[in-house]
Amino acid sequence: MDRSAFLKRGALSAAALASLPAFAHFSPKREKDGEPLPPKIVRKGEGQKVNVLGDQQTFKLTSEDTNGLFSLIEEVNPPGTMIPPHVHTKEDEIFKVLEGELEVTVGDETTILKAGDLAFAPRNVPHTWKVVGDQDCKTILSVFPAGLENMFAELGALPPGPPDFPKVAEICGRYGITFIS
Repeated sequence: MDRSAFLKRGALSAAALASLPAFAHFSPKREKDGEPLPPKIVRKGEGQKVNVLGDQQTFKLTSEDTNGLFSLIEEVNPPGTMIPPHVHTKEDEIFKVLEGELEVTVGDETTILKAGDLAFAPRNVPHTWKVVGDQDCKTILSVFPAGLENMFAELGALPPGPPDFPKVAEICGRYGITFIS
């Protein structure tokens, strides 16, 4: 690559980075207890596995790993798995489908996401999702800021069997999440 093309590409890359939202500017200098956060490699199959009322999750990066900036959760679920309509007041979510199909409703828009597609569910906007099609759906859930994994862990610790919806709603409510009909 010649010098002119290199400089032009570098300038375009810098402009693209500058246009990202503030939460997307990650820096290895973010500190926790006065020390830089250590890097972390998470291999396939690693992470804390939690069954959240039928939603099979694996915590890949948590608040502890990112100093509260974001959480990254892998979900692998069979067709029919769904989460009822709800609203977050404290965090934004991004759902990126890696395999399978996920029907997502955010606000008034419903669509089917396939491998490579993603949906942004900003705080205070109702959303829901359901695995559709005939194969398992693998999704990466990114949560900004982090901490929602604590609620998922609480829900995952509930006794097996049909969920006690008042208890589920109480736990979710403590995290600023309400279900809507």
